[in-house]
Amino acid sequence: MRNTLILLLLLFVFGCKENYTPKPRGYYRIDFPEKSYTALDHSFPYNFEIPEYAQIEKDNRNPDKPYWINVAVPANKVEIHISYYDIDSDQLLFELMEETRTLAYKHSVKADAIDERLFLNPQQKVYGTIYAIEGNAASPMQFFLTDSTRHFLRGAFYIREVPDIDSLSPVINFIEPDIIHLIETTSWNN
Repeated sequence: MRNTLILLLLLFVFGCKENYTPKPRGYYRIDFPEKSYTALDHSFPYNFEIPEYAQIEKDNRNPDKPYWINVAVPANKVEIHISYYDIDSDQLLFELMEETRTLAYKHSVKADAIDERLFLNPQQKVYGTIYAIEGNAASPMQFFLTDSTRHFLRGAFYIREVPDIDSLSPVINFIEPDIIHLIETTSWNN
């Protein structure tokens, strides 16, 4: 017993010649695919282009809404929730626009800033607002698009991870141009 104790004491004293410094916390390397897009099928009252690495999923939480979908990028745990409304009055349009603004600004508790940008595409009769939410918010981008008479489309970008802007910013920076492309290519199927 005494020999074991002396051996352990010697190992402890002579075994550590340098001070131990822990390695800084790192993040996984994320490989992103090449950007290329494909059109959504024409079974919806709206049309837009999505990345080829994305897939369309029905919104299972709202089975009574046939045009509500999720554009998912499983490799990056990304979902873009798409909600569609067939509007029939100016009052409903105003309520939906206000609801979208309210949902975007619910993130202001965690957000550093919320940047509102107008989107206008008169050739396709697509008008809307994009909410870019900066900081550790659950949704880094939300938007709505409308033709002001019949169609209303709302989108919300979510990453199924704990919001940590340091680790998620590469994914956000990769997906945001895809969302802008989706918005820019939106048209209505009458």
